[in-house]
Amino acid sequence: MTQDSITFYRERDDYGFLSNFAPFPFELDNRAWSTSEHYFQAQKFAGLQHEETIRLAKSPKEAATMGRCFSPIRTDWEAEKDDIMRTALKAKFGQHPKLQRLLRQTGNALLVEHTKNDGYWGDGGDGSGKNMLGHLLMELRHDLKPI
Repeated sequence: MTQDSITFYRERDDYGFLSNFAPFPFELDNRAWSTSEHYFQAQKFAGLQHEETIRLAKSPKEAATMGRCFSPIRTDWEAEKDDIMRTALKAKFGQHPKLQRLLRQTGNALLVEHTKNDGYWGDGGDGSGKNMLGHLLMELRHDLKPI
């Protein structure tokens, strides 16, 4: 990574607040969500029993596991997943002024979810992934009002 890049993955790391597993609860759709991971995974089953089961998962890891195991997922998932993540991030950062400040403080750095475990939301571990989470965070950072 270059000097102008910030990598993140684990919620306990320096930039862990960017992780969907970071413990920053928010309210969305008239319900409380423990993490953005809970919300994102639950939306695969919007309006179904699995949505509530995932919302109430004890950890973001458990929510992620459930989201990958339950089926069938909504038929429009692939078309909607980026907007659903965008919604989760706006709620998370919008309801936590400290997080907004920290995100702004990343300046113009490239934000990269660095993991071999995900080639869509992350960089695939070797830079070959799409890094969509990083791109959505940079989009949000751009849209935030100046301090």
